[in-house]
Amino acid sequence: VLRLMAEIVRQPTFPEDEFETLREQQLAGLEQQRSDPAALAQTALGRHMNPVPPGHPSYTATVDESVAALGAVTLDEARAFHREFYGPQLGTLAVVGDFDPDEIRGVIEEAFGDWESPYPATRISTEFFDAPAEILQIETPDKANAFLFVQQNLALRDDHADYPALALVAYMIGGGFNSRLVERIREQDGLSYAVAGGISGHPIDETGSFLAYAIQAPENVERVEAALREEIQRVLDDGFTDEELNLAKLGYLQSRELARAQDGNLVGMLTQALYFDRTLEWDSEFEARVQNLTVEDVNAAVRRHLDLNKMTFVKAGDFAGVESPSF
Repeated sequence: VLRLMAEIVRQPTFPEDEFETLREQQLAGLEQQRSDPAALAQTALGRHMNPVPPGHPSYTATVDESVAALGAVTLDEARAFHREFYGPQLGTLAVVGDFDPDEIRGVIEEAFGDWESPYPATRISTEFFDAPAEILQIETPDKANAFLFVQQNLALRDDHADYPALALVAYMIGGGFNSRLVERIREQDGLSYAVAGGISGHPIDETGSFLAYAIQAPENVERVEAALREEIQRVLDDGFTDEELNLAKLGYLQSRELARAQDGNLVGMLTQALYFDRTLEWDSEFEARVQNLTVEDVNAAVRRHLDLNKMTFVKAGDFAGVESPSF
C-alpha cells in the first residue's frame, strides 16, 4: 500500500477525461450549495469571522467565485502545481497496526527518501480577528430545515492555562448527551433535531473559537436562538455545579480514551502530534489537568472568554411567511 501510495502521489498521470469528470462533479456539488441552507450559512459565517482577501489560502469563496475558479482552471495548471509544490518536506506519516517497524521504515525510505520539491515548504500562520457581533439571515426557499450557527472568535491556543477548563465547558454546553443545549433545546423545548457546541484552540496560532449550531424547522429558529442565548447567559451568570463537572470529567475523559482505542483516530492523533512536535505524553498531561479542575476553575475560565455580545448568529432557511413568535 505504501509503494502504491508513493507511485500515485509522486507520478500521477492526470488523465484529461478524469480531470473533466472531477470538474463536472465538483461543479454539480457547488450548484447544490446555491440553495443549501447549511452551506450558505457556513459560507456567510466564514467570510465574516475570517475576512482574509481573495487569493489567500484561508479565503472563503462564494459559490459564484468557486464556480468561476473551477471553470477556469486547466489541466496544465494542475500538473504544474503538483510539479512545483508537492513534496514531503513538511510531511508526516503514521502507521498503526500489526507490522514490522523496520520493514515499514525501509519501504518509506525507499518510496519517499529521494523526493524533493523545488520550493521550501513554509507553514502559513493565521492571525486572530476580533470579529464584530452580527445577526445574518439568509433566505432559502422551499427548504424544510433551517440552520443556525453561532460563533465567537477567541485568542486561544490549546496550551493556554484555561484550555483544559474550556474543554470541559464546551462538553457541558454542547458536547455531551446531557449538555445544557441538548437538555434545553432538544429535550425540554423540543425545538431542534440536532444541537451541539464546542470550543477549539490552535496548537500554534492564537485562533480559537466557540461554535454552536442547531437544525430546526424554519418557524422555530427564533425560539432556538432565544433559548441558546438564555443558556449561555445562564452559564455566565450562575456557572456550573459540582455534579455537572464530575459527570463531564467522566464522560469527556472516557471519550478521549475511546478515541485512542480506535486505529483510525489514533493514526490521526499521531500524525498531528508529529507535525506539532508532540507525543501522546502531551495528551496525558492535558488530561491530568482536566481531572484536577475545580468548579471554581471552570466557572472563572468561561467568564474570562465567552461573551454573548461578541457572538455572531447566522440563520439560513425558508423564513418567508413565518410569523414572528409570541414569546
